[in-house]
Amino acid sequence: MNTSIFISACIALFVLVIGPTHSSEIDRAEPIANCSGDQPPWRDFDFWVGEWTVFDPESDRKYGDNRVEKKERGCLILEQWTSVDGTTGISMNFYDPLTKQWRQVWQNAGIFIDYAGGLDDQGRMLLEGTIFYHGNGQQAPFRGRWTPNEDGSVLQEFWQFNAETSQWDGWFRGLYKQAAGSSE
Repeated sequence: MNTSIFISACIALFVLVIGPTHSSEIDRAEPIANCSGDQPPWRDFDFWVGEWTVFDPESDRKYGDNRVEKKERGCLILEQWTSVDGTTGISMNFYDPLTKQWRQVWQNAGIFIDYAGGLDDQGRMLLEGTIFYHGNGQQAPFRGRWTPNEDGSVLQEFWQFNAETSQWDGWFRGLYKQAAGSSE
């Protein structure tokens, strides 16, 4: 894995968890934007917030459950995934005012994903970056797309670049439906 990507991700996670250093210079700084407000781009990914059951879009076979919630006064979206076989994972999603992009950092026991992007002209969230596999140390370019549907569901699709074929191979495709009893 690229060491600078790993270090950047660790720093971002540390700052989000611990918070900024409180020096008098930082305390007097004007905020870049009010991420706890209702304005774009801060709310661009809110369509994904909710309690979800995730299914294979073709067979309707259940893949797992996903809780996606706002944290830090709406400045962070936290994802907590549990598959039907018990595999878990967590992602932190946030709009980065410095790069002017949405960023997701995903981690579970076997995979680390770090990618960034934003909404396209169809209202879909598109992110692109790198996937890293802890077990074998391999990494590859990676893409994700979240498409909000009229019925309130969200289609999530991932692709990994295959260097041998120079093509993007499908990696995951899941349909998010509001979980029974969910108020979202």
